[in-house]
Amino acid sequence: MATQDFLVELGTEELPPKALKPLSDAFTQGIVKGLEEAGVAFGKVEAFAAPRRLAVRIRDLADAQPDKPVEKRGPAVKAAFDDAGNPTRALTGFATSLGITPDQLDTLETDKGAWLVYRTVEQGKPTVELMPELVEKSLAALPIPKRMRWGAHKTEFVRPVHWLILLFGNKVIDTPVMNLKPGNKTRGHRFHCPKELIVPTPADYEVVLKQEGYVLADFAERREQIRQGVAQLAEKEASGKAVIDEDLLDEVTALNEWPVPLMGRFEERFLDVPAEALISSMKEHQKYFHVVDASDNMLPLFITVANLESKDPAQVISGNEKVIRPRLSDAAFFYETDRKTKLEERIEALKPIVFQDKLGSIYDKSVRVAALAKKIAEAINSDPALAERAAMLAKTDLVTEMVLEFTDLQGIMGQYYASNDGEHADVAKALNEQYMPRFAGDDLPTTLTGCAVAIADRIDSLVGLFGINQPPSGTRDPFALRRASLGVLRIIIERQLPLDLQTVCEWAEQNFTVLTEKNTASTVVDYMLERFRAHYDEQGIGAEVYLAVHARRPTRPLDFDRRVKAVEAFRQLPEALALAGANKRVSNILTKQGGDSIGETVDNALLQDTAEKTLAAKVEEQAQKVLPLFEQGDYASALTSLASLREPVDTFFDDVMVMADDEAVRDNRLALLNRLRNLFLRVADISLLPTAS
Repeated sequence: MATQDFLVELGTEELPPKALKPLSDAFTQGIVKGLEEAGVAFGKVEAFAAPRRLAVRIRDLADAQPDKPVEKRGPAVKAAFDDAGNPTRALTGFATSLGITPDQLDTLETDKGAWLVYRTVEQGKPTVELMPELVEKSLAALPIPKRMRWGAHKTEFVRPVHWLILLFGNKVIDTPVMNLKPGNKTRGHRFHCPKELIVPTPADYEVVLKQEGYVLADFAERREQIRQGVAQLAEKEASGKAVIDEDLLDEVTALNEWPVPLMGRFEERFLDVPAEALISSMKEHQKYFHVVDASDNMLPLFITVANLESKDPAQVISGNEKVIRPRLSDAAFFYETDRKTKLEERIEALKPIVFQDKLGSIYDKSVRVAALAKKIAEAINSDPALAERAAMLAKTDLVTEMVLEFTDLQGIMGQYYASNDGEHADVAKALNEQYMPRFAGDDLPTTLTGCAVAIADRIDSLVGLFGINQPPSGTRDPFALRRASLGVLRIIIERQLPLDLQTVCEWAEQNFTVLTEKNTASTVVDYMLERFRAHYDEQGIGAEVYLAVHARRPTRPLDFDRRVKAVEAFRQLPEALALAGANKRVSNILTKQGGDSIGETVDNALLQDTAEKTLAAKVEEQAQKVLPLFEQGDYASALTSLASLREPVDTFFDDVMVMADDEAVRDNRLALLNRLRNLFLRVADISLLPTAS
């Protein structure tokens, strides 16, 4: 089958910079999915994305769908003809529906008799007929929260669309898409090349744009050019290092078609302002990269990326310096003003700020969190007074001028202001650490005071919102309770804190008077333990290991984690499959014979067979060995030791009839099995692991 390269380019007004890459990815994936569903063969797929264009190139695209054999079964031969051999209504109806005559049908012999069938070959559609609809569908499915209209058109898209390329080889596919007539003409840079450019073939696309149009259409190429250009400029001009935030780099890449890095300066007096405030001002508002020296101290420099090659770059730099000066002046003014009022004097200002209608104000939450943080601090051998103090001050920076202007600085400015007020170093740090981890993989609090406040703040939200029946549902999680749960689990596990979720949630529950749901603490604990599943999935630990531990519902996260790690290690042992199967068999037997009513006291005098005597002795020997390990939380060593029971367990089931006629002997054997199973249950329900077939 013949192949040609295919190109689609949709030209638009400037696309939202933060959405450009996701839109490009979705557009590409939509076209690929459509081709796969249509059965059209293709080669390499290349995506292009720039501020005013989305494009996809498909190499070696087949010129048609493959022909497909079709077989449609009709009536049975017996029902197709009457006694005189004439076609029945069943046969003529089947043939008519296919637009054929009965003599064009074949006979299919099966073990259930003979049937009439129609066999043909369905010719594949030409690719040029498929692509316009496929492109239209992909565009319609893009993740655009709000589409817009323009002019008198009914077409909707994220931004107005102006031109369209649909090329298959060197031929234009002339079927309209989004009410645009396709062609082979693109448009260059708004200022360097404000005209149409002919793209002869798909292979020429990015070359034409780069050499004639002053447009780097390849997002990845443009991104890397910006990265290198910014880094080299910082090193060459200031012997410094540009700090390149990946999200900012993506955004700047999406803002520029022809990127040119330029370095500007600001007054050194602004360096007295916390670096985070300067960075926030430059990054969020101006999309500038900041520069640091060899010791990571901020320099009075910034790098902007212009979307053109200016004949007078000094003018462009001067313009950017004029823009940033008032922003940095505002930050300096806010910082100076805020420090005149101590954080503790701002506590009253939290009272009018609503946290949640039924749960009260931010002030009310602060009081609850302070009480809870105090108890948590006691439990983790930290200073309760420092935790209580930090929790009461934790949200006060929300009413400072700096945080009101730069909301992403909450916590960070709290730490600066607390230090300025002369608060204890741990209290000041906790004001920032309360928000840690802010996202997956983020740093954790380094101080125990910070841990106590971070945990207390999250647990208060969880218990409060579950207690008024406002848990997360589906994708709706306005208070980020899923992230809060994972944050608590990470802090407790990675900082190795001896906290019990049930206890902590009950402490939190006692601080509320408005909760309407029963057993809120237990409900929250169950919800948090469920979050462990995703936590371990990210680490490559199978769901069956999590479920085996979860079945025992250990409510201390550190203990839960140790059990999971122990079961995961046990699962790798050669004895694991057989012991998991034995546990499942034992569990089934015990459930049928009374479950919890069965004891585990074994009467050695009632042991008859060698196999059961051996197993009883081994179980007793293991009990003496592993029970101290369980007390120490050394589950890994305990399970490794219990793995030695595989052989006596296998022999027992091979040689011993558990359900003996003698009731006393039978009950004794059930007790032995119960004692065996309970040793494993001290860690997890091993019967939930995969078993040998």
